[in-house]
Amino acid sequence: MRLPEEPEVPFQINIIPMIDVVFAILTFFIAATLVLKRTEGLPVSLPQASTTKSQTQNKVVVTLDAQGNLFLNRQPIALEQLENQVRSLMSKEKQNMVVINADENVAHGKAIAVMDRIRKIEGVKMAISAKK
Repeated sequence: MRLPEEPEVPFQINIIPMIDVVFAILTFFIAATLVLKRTEGLPVSLPQASTTKSQTQNKVVVTLDAQGNLFLNRQPIALEQLENQVRSLMSKEKQNMVVINADENVAHGKAIAVMDRIRKIEGVKMAISAKK
């Protein structure tokens, strides 16, 4: 006895699950890009400059926040200790670039005092962060 054959269903590709997967991957990469944004130093409100250039060297980052607090590579430090600490970092890691992240509201005298301490180190290159 022969069973009646069922009509064959035409072959179809269902793309809705594929679209869901693509959107999930796209969402992951967008979120990862926003989270993995590279930051140097602490968040401060940088002044604007039209002639900024990107530096790719390894660097020591000195941050002056709006309250005038001083940080070396995200660690609080006193102005009197800055020169010695920067010297020790440069001798260990062969770095010769010091980047100053100073909030735009920091007193001019405080920024000059930090720059003066750094310039006492022989062979140091100094850069000042600004937003374009």
